[in-house]
Formats: sequence, structure tokens, C-alpha cells
Amino acid sequence: MSKEHFGTLEDGTKVDIWTVRGGGIALRVLSYGGIVQSLELPDRHGHRANVALGFDDLDDYVARSPYFGALIGRYGNRIARGTFTLDGTTYQVPVTDGPNSLHGGDQGFDKRVWAVESFTDGGDAGLVLRRTSPDGEMGFPGTLDVQVVYTLTEDARWRIDYTATTDRATVVNLTSHTYFNLRGEGSGGVDDHEAEIAAHRYTPVDATQIPTGELAPVEGTPFDFRAAKPIGRDLRTPHQQILYGQGFDHNFVLDKGRTDLPEHVATVTDPVSGRRLRLATTEPGMQFYTGNFLAGAFAGPSGHVYRQGDAFCLETQHFPDSPNRPSFPSTVLRPGETYRSTTVHSFDVR
Repeated sequence: MSKEHFGTLEDGTKVDIWTVRGGGIALRVLSYGGIVQSLELPDRHGHRANVALGFDDLDDYVARSPYFGALIGRYGNRIARGTFTLDGTTYQVPVTDGPNSLHGGDQGFDKRVWAVESFTDGGDAGLVLRRTSPDGEMGFPGTLDVQVVYTLTEDARWRIDYTATTDRATVVNLTSHTYFNLRGEGSGGVDDHEAEIAAHRYTPVDATQIPTGELAPVEGTPFDFRAAKPIGRDLRTPHQQILYGQGFDHNFVLDKGRTDLPEHVATVTDPVSGRRLRLATTEPGMQFYTGNFLAGAFAGPSGHVYRQGDAFCLETQHFPDSPNRPSFPSTVLRPGETYRSTTVHSFDVR
């Protein structure tokens, strides 16, 4: 466990980077945005590589990051037109993605400095990140006290535990936006990574990527990952939903639903390195995203330019636009309640 200075924001706030090691994993996390700057794993030959896209400079995270490795809140994913009504009051949050709000606004949790403490517990090690989001921040009601715990376990798991409480009814949907390339950051596309997702349905979207409200079957569509297949196999199919997202950028309705304990929902394997990621969560949904908007505009620590399809994201979540969709699982949090969510990434080699 170590802490170093990473950079300084324009207002003079210092940003630290923490390194945590456990179970053969090395995780580097910024106090700015709770960002996972790197995630280092061995391949089948024991060679180590960083499998998370990111930057080696704070200024790049501030100015140009597409949410690389960030904690997302208060509301992960999209809210239609940036507006929702709760208990008879209509709230407006920043519109940041076409006509809609994305990932909590332009100054969401990914742009805030978190208080960070390290811990060890037997063979496990990790970080506790905390911040208080004041009432009205980015237009959301209620003072929200948030805690996020990153734990590396001795059996090669990276666990994320989210909790939050509020003093006023609000909406909450927290997630992690890590961009994975299991062959290594800067190694090119992930088309040949094999993905399997335990979901018979997904939520189709309109042209602005807001769910239509339908829970559509994946059978017979490019979204059928019930059996493992290469990510790129159907990525360029002229299906209307693929065209809307410029690739996969959709919420999968996980078969297990919302659960008290994390259950397995997805597996991704890189056939070259042998690295495998198995994902478990308590959440009812998962946004599967294939880095469609990486446009060759910047490079990562490897010095290689990031291009479309160079990574995938598995963003565990409640569904997009749930505050405006009563039929979707509720994202409302009220005083006296505690928001809880857990996601576990298990790593091994094949």
C-alpha cells in the first residue's frame, strides 16, 4: 500500500494516487473521481500488464477523459432531457449528452475529489472513498453521504461496495466506468475477446439512446451473448440499435434481477493472453459498452492512441432513465434507507 502526489487542480486542490496490491493484482486509484488509473494482472505466462485504459497526467483526466476508470454518480447513465419528477416536484439536471443528462452532469462524482483511507483485513487490502454531495449538487435533491470501498482479495478479486444515505428523497444510481482491454492497455481492439452475458433481454433505445421502455428479447439479435462469442462478431451488423449506439452501448436486463448478494452475470476472456474476467453483482442491469466514441484523439500511458473498439465496459447499474420509467426497478432513495450495491470482478487465466 502506498500513496503519492499525482497532481494539483486549478483551485490548488492536491490529488493523490494510491497503489494497492493483493491476490496478484495491482490497483492504482486517484482521489480525483475515484478513478482506477491502472489495473495490473498477469497473463497465462505470468507476464504482467495494465488492462485498464487511462492517462498518466491529471490534466488529461480533467480536460478530456471519457470517464476512464471513474466512479459515476449521482446517476449513472442517461436521464431523458435531464429532467424527472419525484414526489410531485420536477428537477432539472445538466444536459450533457445531446438532449439528455449523462452520468450525473458535467461536474458529477467523476470530477470530485474524494477522501481516501487505506485498510488491510487479513489477506485483503483496499481503499475507502468518501464524499458528501450537498443538496442541489448538479440539480439533484438531498444531501447524499456516499462511501465506496475498493477491496483486493487474496483470491484475485476486485470488489466494489457502494453505500449511500440521504436526508431527502432523491435518485441514486452508482457505477464504475472502467475501460478494460484484457490483452493490455494500448494493445488494440477487443473484437476477439469472447463475452458471455446472462441476459435474455435488453432495453432498446431511441436515436438519443434513451430506453423506449421495452424489455426486448436478445434472441435473433446482435445482443445475444447468452453463449460466449467474440465481441466483434456482430458489432458491425446493420441492426438499428447498433447504428444508434455506434456499437454496443446498451443496458442488459440481467436474468437474476436485483439480489441481496452478488451473483455471476458476465464473463469476458482474451484468447491471446488467457486473462479472464468474471463479473458478479447485486444490480439488475449492466451497460455493455465497446468504446464506440474513442476517436483517436488521445493516447494512454503506453503511448498508443485509443481508437473505437479498443476496450469494453461492464457498468453494473439500475436501468437508464429509471426516474422517468415507473415500470423499471426504482432508483429512489429516501431518508432512513441505505443504498447498497456490490460488484465483484474475479480474475484468472485460461
